[in-house]
Amino acid sequence: MRESSLEVVRGDFVVLPCSFFTSSPLSRLNVIWTLAPFSSPETPIQVIVYDHGQVFEDPSLIGRVGFTGIPWSADIILNDTRVSDAGVYRCMVNNPPETADPGIGELALSILAPPSLPVCQWDGDVDMGGSVTLSCTVAEGVPTPEIHWDKLNSVEISLPINMEGDLSASVQIVNVSSQTSGLYRCSATNLLGTENCYVNLSVYSTPDSSSGILQGVLLTLSMSLLLLALLVLVLWLHRTGQDGWWREGKDEEECYNEIRYTPTLMKRSFV
Repeated sequence: MRESSLEVVRGDFVVLPCSFFTSSPLSRLNVIWTLAPFSSPETPIQVIVYDHGQVFEDPSLIGRVGFTGIPWSADIILNDTRVSDAGVYRCMVNNPPETADPGIGELALSILAPPSLPVCQWDGDVDMGGSVTLSCTVAEGVPTPEIHWDKLNSVEISLPINMEGDLSASVQIVNVSSQTSGLYRCSATNLLGTENCYVNLSVYSTPDSSSGILQGVLLTLSMSLLLLALLVLVLWLHRTGQDGWWREGKDEEECYNEIRYTPTLMKRSFV
C-alpha cells in the first residue's frame, strides 16, 4: 500500500493502490481484497479475488469494481462510490512457490457526502403561555453535518439547540407569545454543502377574561335599554288606547242625553 487513507466524494471513482514485488512467475498469483465496513467492522466482506488467472467479484459489487493492471499490479478501481463503500480495505498478495508470508496492506477509505435534506417538525402548545419544541433530523452526511436553528426576522437570530445524537437537534421554546410567531429554519452543513428545512410557527392568543367581562356587561346593558324602551312603548300605547275609549264613551253619553230630553222639549213647545 502506498497510502494509508483516501477520501472520495460519493458518486466518483477511486483507485485503491496495492503494489507488490515477486521474483517468481505470475501464473499462480493470488490477490484477495477484503472490506471491513465502518458501519459493521466485525463482518468483513470479500471485494474481489484474482486466482490463477481468473477474477471473482462480490455479487453486490459486480460492474463497480475491477483490477487496473493485473497481474503486474494489484490496484483496483471502485466506480460510482457509495457511503456503504466506506471502511478499511485489505490487500493480500501471495505468489507460490515463494514461501514468504503473503504481503498484506490496509487502507481506510472515506466516502464524503453532502447532508441529506433535513426533516423539520414541531410539537407542543401554541396557545399563549405554552411551550413548543422544534426538532430537526438529518439522515446522512459525511463529514457529520453541523445543525443550526435560526429564526428568520429582518435579522436572523441564532437559537440555542439541544443535540440528540450526531444527526438530530431540537429547540425548546417556553412561555410562547405573539413575538414567538414567525418562520424558523434548520440548517445542516458540512464541507460539501448546506440543506435547509423550515417551520412556520403561529401562536394563538386566548381572549382576555377582563375583556370578556366587559363585553358581558355591555350586552346586559344593551338588553336592559331595549327592554326599557319596549316598556315605555307599551305604556304609551296603553295610555293612548284609554284616552280614545274615554272620548268615545263621552260622545255616546252626550248623544244619549240629547235624545232623552228631546220629548220634554217637544212637549213644552205644544203647551
